[in-house]
Amino acid sequence: MTIELIVYACPTGLLAQQLDTYFARTLAQYGPNSAHGYMAHCTLTGFFHDLPATVGWYAEHLAAALSAQQATRPSAPIRVAEMIFTNEFHGLMLESPWIKQISADFAQRAHSSPTRTDAIRLKDWLHLSLAYGFAPTQHDQLMTLAQQLVDPFAPSEWELRLYERLPNTNWVVHASWAL
Repeated sequence: MTIELIVYACPTGLLAQQLDTYFARTLAQYGPNSAHGYMAHCTLTGFFHDLPATVGWYAEHLAAALSAQQATRPSAPIRVAEMIFTNEFHGLMLESPWIKQISADFAQRAHSSPTRTDAIRLKDWLHLSLAYGFAPTQHDQLMTLAQQLVDPFAPSEWELRLYERLPNTNWVVHASWAL
């Protein structure tokens, strides 16, 4: 039996607190949208599947990729460029060539698993979703609430995390590192 793994960068600090408040308020006022199925995050890889015994192996490779890039770490490892609102998606656009390099290094280091059932796919569009899959009639209200509750430039730190998504849609964080 395989498990489903993924690599995320997750905010901490004031920005994370504001996002938690936003998600709680939008859920209470407007019901769930697709963003409510996840914690606040930036997706760095697609889901990949492997045996449970490989989790430590992936964590070691992710730690090694992060360590290899520490010398080039910018003062702000992930930068929020802007908050955007379209009819289908609300979110924070992020910029970080550095985190993309860590992801690529991880994928290269971890390519040799003989039991993984699919490739580690890197994500190029760095963003943090606020809302998507919502009713079109909720666009304006969700946008207003985001503008009131979330300062995209609020102080934040970030963590690199290796998650497992459980069949019941709960999550287990297997490893995390401050960025």
